[in-house]
Amino acid sequence: MDLTPYIESLRRSLTAAAAPAGEDAARTAELLSEALDAGARLALMEALSEAAAEITAGLDQAGSSASVDLRVRGKEVDLRVTDVEAAETTPPPAPPVEDDVARITLRLPESLKEKVEHTASADGTSVNAWLVRAINNAVHTSRSAGPTSGARYSQRITGYARA
Repeated sequence: MDLTPYIESLRRSLTAAAAPAGEDAARTAELLSEALDAGARLALMEALSEAAAEITAGLDQAGSSASVDLRVRGKEVDLRVTDVEAAETTPPPAPPVEDDVARITLRLPESLKEKVEHTASADGTSVNAWLVRAINNAVHTSRSAGPTSGARYSQRITGYARA
């Protein structure tokens, strides 16, 4: 989903609202609308993310195993509906955590991010689900294998999580 048409509509509305006040006000509104681009885009992404979480919660209450994921690539936003039971091809390495879901920020080098996105897509899962499964596997592998053995990076990781 391209957010640009929505941002452009916001710009036009702001400029049109300032037009009756004169040329200086219209120019100021135009400059402000350009400055608001990133903030408005982020606000729309956050609203879409919350909507996806609410829809997933509603699906859970209805007994569905589907989830709605928000995927962001550059300035593009994509909403995906995934059937969790169909996406799982291997059992998780450990039972799922029953705790509340927490949100963190993760900074990755762009090259690693692209590899993660490609691998998650090839597995048919979201990046978030793939990362949760990878972290879960790493934590449980290192705990059971002991400090001397390294994590096994060649294992296939699939799964899901809600944010």
